[in-house]
Amino acid sequence: MRRWGRLSALGTLVAVCTAMGCGAWSDPAEAGKRSSPTIPHSASPDLSWPDQPEELGRVRWMRGFEQAKAQAQATGKPLLVLFDEVPGCSTVLAYGNGTLSDPLVVDAIEESFVPVVVYNNVAGPDRKVLNAYGEPTWNNPVVRILDAKGDDVVPRLAGDYRSSTLLSRMVTALQRGNHAIPDWLALVEREARTEGQTETALYSMYCFWSGEEHLGANEGVLSTTPGFAGGREVVEVVYDPKTTSRATLDAYAARGNATPLDASFRASAKDDRYRIRRTTWAAVPMTPAQASRVNAAVGAGEDPSRWLSPRQRALHERAKVSGQATSAGLGREDLRRAFDKAIR
Repeated sequence: MRRWGRLSALGTLVAVCTAMGCGAWSDPAEAGKRSSPTIPHSASPDLSWPDQPEELGRVRWMRGFEQAKAQAQATGKPLLVLFDEVPGCSTVLAYGNGTLSDPLVVDAIEESFVPVVVYNNVAGPDRKVLNAYGEPTWNNPVVRILDAKGDDVVPRLAGDYRSSTLLSRMVTALQRGNHAIPDWLALVEREARTEGQTETALYSMYCFWSGEEHLGANEGVLSTTPGFAGGREVVEVVYDPKTTSRATLDAYAARGNATPLDASFRASAKDDRYRIRRTTWAAVPMTPAQASRVNAAVGAGEDPSRWLSPRQRALHERAKVSGQATSAGLGREDLRRAFDKAIR
């Protein structure tokens, strides 16, 4: 399964940054010169990435806390506030280039929240917000999710720079605020959160194309791969045992005439995601779980859009116009690399 932007050696970076002092930039006036301009939040998907300091990643952050708060009140969306230093130390840069540049994290923030950045290393209005929330100056990145009144919805997020953690915190905040959680976000959050905690099962079926279509629709399934084992066509399934037990998965497989098998597995790359392979959906970069759901939905004659983020849907609309059916990796390629290639 794809690695979710884990920041290698980040613990070392944090330690070095702490020892040296994260405020390596000592002139607040000069810091202000590198501040990003006001970035208006837009609900419409934009395939381009914003031109802003790399510390901020790819999220279109608003500048101006009170303006963002007013927008949250008008839209009913919670605020997602990034307290950050610009320019920043290596930890700040790693977070900006990692989690805050993960395409699906970006889409989740921009679709379901009002994102605003507060600089912790400049004076003026930013400093007033910093003081109001008791946030330290010249600090590593901190994320707070607030309701329209400005109160915390979930605990302050600091020191954990994984995409999976931020995704989980966002889903929890939406749940607590009784906000709708997009199906695609619920899926990719589970996929990220359960990395390294999944189990694998092998099922034999008369046709692995049909098997992948049937099994990929199961709620707990995170990835499907067609191939061969013991001279039979089979589908290897990666699933979340906390969502779907093996017994439940076996029963579900049986309804599609698939039977459990214990044998050595050999994948068949040319048959992977067969239902979307020659369609415009193949041009959309996806995670393994998304690709499995989309493949299953297309095979069943359903619209798979609910499993895709705003930018993914925009990429599909563009592919429909151009007739592009070139594979963006079918859920097997690193998502950020596939996104950048597709957007060019």
